[in-house]
Amino acid sequence: MGGGGQLTEPGESGSRRAGGVYTWEEVQSHCNRNDQWLVIDRKVYDITHWAKGHPGGHRVISHYAGEDATEAFTAFHPNLKFVQKFLKPLLIGELAATEPSQDRNKNAAIIQDFYTLRAQAESEGLFKAQPLFFCLHLGHILLLEALAWLIIWLWGTSWTLTFLCSIMLATAQSQAGWLQHDFGHLSVFKKSSWNHMLHKFVIGHLKGASANWWNHRHFQHHAKPNIFSKDPDVNMLHIFVVGATQPVEASSTKLIFGPPLLIPVYFHIQIIRTMISRRDWVDLAWSMSYYLRYLCCYVPLYGLFGSLALISFVRFLESHWFVWVTQMNHLPMDIDHEKHHDWLTMQLQATCNIEKSSFNDWFSGHLNFQIEHHLFPTMPRHNYHLVAPLVHALCEKHGIPYQVKTMWQGLVDVIRSLKNSGDLWLDAYLHK
Repeated sequence: MGGGGQLTEPGESGSRRAGGVYTWEEVQSHCNRNDQWLVIDRKVYDITHWAKGHPGGHRVISHYAGEDATEAFTAFHPNLKFVQKFLKPLLIGELAATEPSQDRNKNAAIIQDFYTLRAQAESEGLFKAQPLFFCLHLGHILLLEALAWLIIWLWGTSWTLTFLCSIMLATAQSQAGWLQHDFGHLSVFKKSSWNHMLHKFVIGHLKGASANWWNHRHFQHHAKPNIFSKDPDVNMLHIFVVGATQPVEASSTKLIFGPPLLIPVYFHIQIIRTMISRRDWVDLAWSMSYYLRYLCCYVPLYGLFGSLALISFVRFLESHWFVWVTQMNHLPMDIDHEKHHDWLTMQLQATCNIEKSSFNDWFSGHLNFQIEHHLFPTMPRHNYHLVAPLVHALCEKHGIPYQVKTMWQGLVDVIRSLKNSGDLWLDAYLHK
C-alpha cells in the first residue's frame, strides 16, 4: 500500500498457514497496532510485521487494518503483478463464501462501476506518460533557477533585482514541488526505480527536502483524505482547527498559534530532524546538496546573512503558493472521522476541482484536477482532463457531487472555511 519506496522482501507473517476462512467480523477485530489484518481481493493478509518495513511507511498501510484495502492497493501500485509476490508470504486465508466482497456499508455497484472505469482508462492508454512533457517541465525549472542567479551576477543586488530573483526562485521551487509530486507518485516512468531516483534528485537537490519523509506523509493523505488521525494534512491543532467537527472537539484545548512567517522555516527544520532521527543519510545528503549549492551561488553575492534572508523570503512565497493551491481543493470539503466509504465516495467527499485553463494547469501542477488525481494517483497529470468526463459521468450516475470551481471561488472558500471553523471553536469554547 503506497508505492513510495523501495520494496524489500517481507518476513514471516506468523505461524498461521494460508488456509483459513474468515468473516468480516474476525478481520475487523485485528485492527490494533500489534495485530493487523487486511483484505485484498477477498484474500486475508496478516501485515502486523510487514507494516514496519512497508515502502510507503507503516502508517499508510496500518490505516487499512481490519478493512478491505483492494481499491487503495490498486490505486497506489502501478505494477500489481510485481507486488503480488510480496503479499504471498503474508497470506493467511480468505473470506468465507457467505461474506460479501465489500466490508461495512460500501456500495458494491459503485465499486464495480469504478473498477470498469479504471479498466477503460488503462485500455485507452491514460496511464502512459509523455516523457517530453516532463523533460520540458524540468527544463523550465532549471532555466528559472539559472536566470535568477544570472541577473544578480550580471546587474547587481538592488532591491528591484532581488525581488525579481525571489519571484523566479519561488516559481522554480513551486514548479519543482509539482514535478517531485509526479515522480513520488510513480507516474512518469514504467520502472519504479527510475521514479525513485528522479524523485530524490528533484525533491532533494532542487528543493532541499526528503523523498522518504514526503512519501510516508503524503500517501497517508491519499489513503484517507480529510480523515482525522489518519490524514496528517488535517491534524494541525498546533496551528489552527479545520472542518466542522474538530473545532467543537478541540474547544477545551487552548490553541497556540505560531507566527505565520516562521511556519516555512519550522517546516524545513522538522524535515531535517526527521531525516536525522530516522538515520536517512541518503535523503539527508540530497537535501544538504541543495543548501550547499544555494550558499555557494548566493553567499558571494549577498553574504551569509543576506543569503539566508533571501531563501527565507523565497520559502515564504513558495509556501503560500503551495498551501493555497492544495488547500482550495480540500479544506472547504468534508473533514471528519473515519466513515469507511468506498474509494470513489471517500475521495469525492474530500476533494473538488478548479476549472481547467492553461494558466490553472501550470500554476497548480494540474492539481486543479484534484478529483482525478486522488482517484488515480499513478496517472500522469497531463491525462487528467481526458479521464475527467468519465469520472463526472460516473458520479452523476450514482448521485455523488462532483464540484468544479473557479480559481477565485476556490481561494475564497479557503478563507470562508477557516472562518467558519474558528467561529465554531470560539462558540464551543465560550459555551462549554
